[in-house]
Amino acid sequence: MEDLISLDRDIFRLINESMVNPFLDIIMPFLSGNGFFVPALIIITVLALWKGSTRTRLCVFMCLLILPLGYDLILDNLKHLIDRPRPFVDLENVRLLVEDPQGPSMPSAHAGNWFAAMILLFIYYRRSILFMLPIAALVGFSRVYNGVHYPSDVIAGALIGCTYAFLGAMFIEQIWIWLGQKWFPIWWRKSPALVPAGVCASSIPDKQATTPEDDQAEISELNLKKTDSHWRRLGYLLIGCALLFRLAYIGADKIELSEDEAYHWVCSKHPAISYYSNPPMIAYTQLAGTSLWGDTEFGIRFFSPLVAAAISLMILGFLRREVNGRTGFWVVLCASATPLLAAGSILMTIDSLSVLFWLAACISGYYAVKNDSTAHWLLTGLWLGLGFLSKYIALAQLISFALFFALHKPARAQLKKPGPYLALLLLALGTLPVIIWNYRHDWATVTHLGERGVLDESWQFSLRYFWEFIGSEAVVLNPFFFLAITFAAFAFWKKYKHNRLLLYWFCMGAPVFFGYWLFSLGSRVLPNWIAPAVIPLFILATVYFDLEYRNSKPSSRLRTWTKRLLTASLGLGLVAVTLMHDTNLIGKIAGRNLPADTDPLRRVRSWSNTAELVKNQRDKLAKEGIPTFIIGDHYGTTGILSFYIPKAKSRIKDDPLVFCESSDEPDNQFYFRPGYENRTGQNALYVRQTASEEPPPQRIKDEFESVENLGLFEVEYRNRLFHTLQIFACRNLR
Repeated sequence: MEDLISLDRDIFRLINESMVNPFLDIIMPFLSGNGFFVPALIIITVLALWKGSTRTRLCVFMCLLILPLGYDLILDNLKHLIDRPRPFVDLENVRLLVEDPQGPSMPSAHAGNWFAAMILLFIYYRRSILFMLPIAALVGFSRVYNGVHYPSDVIAGALIGCTYAFLGAMFIEQIWIWLGQKWFPIWWRKSPALVPAGVCASSIPDKQATTPEDDQAEISELNLKKTDSHWRRLGYLLIGCALLFRLAYIGADKIELSEDEAYHWVCSKHPAISYYSNPPMIAYTQLAGTSLWGDTEFGIRFFSPLVAAAISLMILGFLRREVNGRTGFWVVLCASATPLLAAGSILMTIDSLSVLFWLAACISGYYAVKNDSTAHWLLTGLWLGLGFLSKYIALAQLISFALFFALHKPARAQLKKPGPYLALLLLALGTLPVIIWNYRHDWATVTHLGERGVLDESWQFSLRYFWEFIGSEAVVLNPFFFLAITFAAFAFWKKYKHNRLLLYWFCMGAPVFFGYWLFSLGSRVLPNWIAPAVIPLFILATVYFDLEYRNSKPSSRLRTWTKRLLTASLGLGLVAVTLMHDTNLIGKIAGRNLPADTDPLRRVRSWSNTAELVKNQRDKLAKEGIPTFIIGDHYGTTGILSFYIPKAKSRIKDDPLVFCESSDEPDNQFYFRPGYENRTGQNALYVRQTASEEPPPQRIKDEFESVENLGLFEVEYRNRLFHTLQIFACRNLR
C-alpha cells in the first residue's frame, strides 16, 4: 500500500510539476470549470427535450435522474467516508491553478460525473464515445494538473461513475418493465423499453412508435377511466418521489436553519395562544416536529415536505375529479418546478401552512357551492380558521369569496342559506386566540402589522417598487409560469367568463396577486407575500390552456407552441430548483462559485460557524470569572445563536443564555419574555450583524458599566464572505 501511495504521489508530481506548459495552464483550469458550462448545459438540455426524439428525451431523463443521485448518494458520501486530504493540503509546493475546493479528495466527483455521463450517452448513442471519452479523460487529467486530485482519485471516480451509471440505467429499465405495462399503459405501448437493443433484451424506437391517429385509437381502446388512472398513478409517483427526496434532503445537513425558522423554534419552546408577529400555528407545528425528532434541523422542518405532499395530493385529486388526471399531474409538476413553492417544501415557514389551508378552503368552498353542501361550508370555515392561525392573509380569502359571489350569479343563492355564515362563525372562533392575546398585550400585533404594511404612512404613487415586484415574482415563479398565469388571468374572460371552474379559481388568486401588484406602486412587496395566490392561479392557467389545447385542431400552431413552451418552462424550472437546493453544484460545474450576495442559500448556510465564533468569544470573556450571557441585536441573530450554541439550546426553556436586545417598545416576541434585567453584575457579549464597525447602541452603553469593541469578525463559506459580526464585550450589568 505504501508503494502504491508513493507511486500515486510520484505521478501527481509528474503531471502537476514536470508537465508545466503555458498553454495547459490556461486550458486545464477551463476544463475543470468555467462560466460557459452551466448555460450551455441548460440550453442543450432544453433543446434536447424540445426538439429531440424519444431516444434523446429518454437519454436526458436518465442523465437528470442518475447523475445527481450518483453524486449525492455515492460520490459525496464516499468522499467523506474515505476522508482523504487534497494534494495541496498533504504535499508541499503544489501548483494550485483553480480556486481552493472544499471537501476531501477521494474519489474525484468531476471524473465520476463525466464518466457516468459518458456511459449514459454511450447506452443511447454508441458513437458519442468518440468525443465523450476524450472529454472525460481530459477533465480527469485537468484535476491532477490543477493540483486538486491525485491520479488515483480520478481513476476511482471514473470507475465508480461508470459503474453506477450503467447499473442505475439497468435498474430503472427493470422497474419500467415491471411496472410500466400495468401502471402506465399509454406510455408503455409507445416505449416498452427505456434503453436500446444490445443493452438489454428490448429496444426503443428512435422516433415515437405511434402516430397521433394511433394515440387517439389507443385512448379509445383503453377508455377514459384507464387513461385517467395512468395520469393519477404518475401523479402519485411524482408526489411520493418528491416527498422522499425532500425528507432525505432536510436530513442530509445540506443547509442550516434560516433566521425565521430559528426564531419560530425559540417561540415553540414557550407555547402561547399567539405571538407578537405571527399566529401560533407555526410554533405548534415546529413543536410537533421536534417532539418527534428532537431539537434538530430535521425535526424543525419535518412537516414542511409533508405539507407540500398534502398540497400536491389535493391538487391532483381535485383536478382529476373536475377536469382530468392529466391536468392534475401537470399542475403538480409545474408546482415542483416553481422556485417559490419548492422553497416552501423545504423550509418550515408560515407560508407553507398558509398555502395548505388556503387551498383546502378553496376546494371545500368550491364543493360547498357546487353541491349546495352545508358540510363543505363547515369544512371551509375550519380551513379558514386554521389558515388565520397560520398567517393573517387568510382574511383576504373572504374577499375572494365575495368576488366570486359578485361575479357568479348562481352562487349567490348560497347567501340565503346557513352554510356561509356557519363558515364565518368557525373563522371567528379561529381568530379568538389572536384577539385574546392582543387584548392582553395592548394590541401589539395590530400596531406591528400596520407599521409593516406602511399603513401608518400616507400612500404616495411611485414606480420605485413596481418593477422590483414584477422582476422578483418572475424569478421566484419561473418567468414562463409568471407570464402564463398573468396572460390566463386576463384571457379567460374572452371565451370562458361563464365557466364556473375558471371563474372560481380566478377569484381565489387574483385579489391577492393583483392586490399586491397595485400595492407595489407605493410600497415594497416581498416575493413570498403572494404565496397563497400561486396555486389557484396555476390551476386557472393550466385549465385555461388545456381547454384551448383541446378545442384547437391537432395540427394547429397553438398545440405546437403549447408543448414547446411547457417543455422550456419545465426545463428551466427544474434546473433552477435543482441548483437552488445546492448552489455548490454551480461551483463544481462552472469552476466558480456564485458571489455571496447572489447565492440564494446564503441565509441558510454557515450559521453554525457563526455560532461557534460567538461561543469562543463568550468563553474568553467568561474566563474573567463572572457569569456571561449573550445579547443579539435582532430576533434572527438571537434565534440562530440560541439554536447553534449547544449550551444555549440546552437552556432555552428555563434559563436562557441568549437574549434579544432590550427595547421600550415591542419589536419581536422576545419583548414579552423575561429579559436580562435581573442579571445585575454579570457580563455579556453584544453581537450585531453589520458590514462595518459602528459604535454600540446607546441603550447598551447605558445598561453596562463598560462596553469594549472586540472588532469585526468575518465568517466565510467556501472562500466567500457570508456573515460579518461586530462583537462587544459588555461588563457589569447595572
